[in-house]
Amino acid sequence: MALTLGAIILNVPKTGPAAEFWSQALGFTTDGNPDFLIPPPSAAPTRLHLDETDRTHLDLWFDHESSTLEAEVDRLIALGAERVEDWPYPPNADFVVLKSPDGTVFCIID
Repeated sequence: MALTLGAIILNVPKTGPAAEFWSQALGFTTDGNPDFLIPPPSAAPTRLHLDETDRTHLDLWFDHESSTLEAEVDRLIALGAERVEDWPYPPNADFVVLKSPDGTVFCIID
């Protein structure tokens, strides 16, 4: 294969605060450049989900053996995230929509 997914680019107002939130949220580290966050060696590969109706955002999955949806939502809120209260959830939604301190929308998937 000639290509691999090298990075997902998030447009943020300020990279410093965004790097702090996302590195704590995901357990990523920097490798000398704080604008590039690197996943831990144990991280699963990232999938590319194509969708004709949804906007660009991150879907975050958690380890069901060590956490719950509610615990992850609470942890991210403690880091500065907020619930997106007016999201049009489908019946029996298996996700929660949050936004990072700088307003980047993302989902926690159960």
